[in-house]
Amino acid sequence: MLNLLWMRARAAVIIVLLMLTPVMTGVSHAERMPPQKVLQTWYRLVLELVRHTSNYSPPVAARSFAYIGVTVYEAAAGGDAHLQTLAGQLNGLTAVPAREKGMAYDDGVVLNAAMAYSMKEFFSHTGPTGQHAFAATEKKMHAKVSDGLPDDVVKRSTDYGQAVAKAILEWSKSDGGADVQNMGFPLKYDLNPKPGHWVPTSLIRQQQMPLLPNWGKTRTFAMPKGSTCRLPPPIEYSEEKGSAFYKEAEEVYNTVKTLTPEQKTIARFWSDDPMLSPTPPGHWVSVAWEIMDKEKSDLPTVVDTMARLGVAVADGFIGCWDSKYEYDLIRPVSYIKKVIDPKWETLLITPPFPEYPSGHSTQSGAAAAVLASIFGENYAFDDSTHVADNIPTRHFASFKAAAEEAAISRLYGGIHFRAAIERGLQQGYCIGAYTVALKTRK
Repeated sequence: MLNLLWMRARAAVIIVLLMLTPVMTGVSHAERMPPQKVLQTWYRLVLELVRHTSNYSPPVAARSFAYIGVTVYEAAAGGDAHLQTLAGQLNGLTAVPAREKGMAYDDGVVLNAAMAYSMKEFFSHTGPTGQHAFAATEKKMHAKVSDGLPDDVVKRSTDYGQAVAKAILEWSKSDGGADVQNMGFPLKYDLNPKPGHWVPTSLIRQQQMPLLPNWGKTRTFAMPKGSTCRLPPPIEYSEEKGSAFYKEAEEVYNTVKTLTPEQKTIARFWSDDPMLSPTPPGHWVSVAWEIMDKEKSDLPTVVDTMARLGVAVADGFIGCWDSKYEYDLIRPVSYIKKVIDPKWETLLITPPFPEYPSGHSTQSGAAAAVLASIFGENYAFDDSTHVADNIPTRHFASFKAAAEEAAISRLYGGIHFRAAIERGLQQGYCIGAYTVALKTRK
């Protein structure tokens, strides 16, 4: 199974390289790639490397999306008098390097250098094929964005992009989430033996401990701390037939047993498993790029979107994980096999961490809040994130509708109880509001 995953990830990265090569050769100065297209090219590789990097669980991936997004935003803001720096707004972020007044810079070179510097750090654990893909892209993109520019402009712009990236990287190292060992699974962890608490749902030895139990204490970006959007306790645990908790489990049990073809499609569309996809936060980044490409968004809109969307999903996972380990609730599959039907199976594989709330729901609510603030509450769009994986495009009437579908998909998959889904969405909207409140335009 691991060899299959590795081969698939390797093939995906190679395909990206083949896709990128034609646009990087023989292009004249008159056809210079716009800086937003420079970013789009890099983000395509980012989305592939996420599925090629073994320690990139959803919370870790979201963290990287946030720091990379802030990096390109600040790099662009340094040359745009209408963009407001996020320094002083994001927790712990102080002033970033400024451009020299009166000196010429090229935004394409600046952003290319910033992306290359950031990715070299955030994807340092990617495999050999990913490293090769990164190195080849870095070399070709530098040649492309520099073509036709004076040497002093190239050097000044490169130095500036790297300086901004270095400043953001230094900021990232103090957040408590920089060092992820053993793919995020602690070597020691005391499980709560009382009924109703999380128990392992996998036979894999590494997953006998829950994923990233301290992630909720990671420094947040826009909201004050992980517990800011606190949730009420889940439904009181009970194994008594007819109790509220039993009925909630019974809903999951019956739903999975009677799934329609459409419900199965929804569950698989939003599954976004690590190593097989860009992960849930990467799914929303993919959505944003599809929209920005369709709208031909300008550079300020692109960097604003990438920064705020990254911040929202990163804070979403921190807030969700804070609640997960506060309540440490048992998963539906564990309860149902113990109390209702020992032969019952889920449609999707249950992730190795506590149930309440749903991570898909929380981060989707946060992402939807941000994207709606940028593109509109009733913006309809197509989501083609998984077309390359032979999963058809889906259409949504709004970001909220997409977030609601992403959330309910976890019921169809047998992953979460309804309370975790509905309250997770509300938590996400609360978290997203802090990101929406960031001032990005002067």
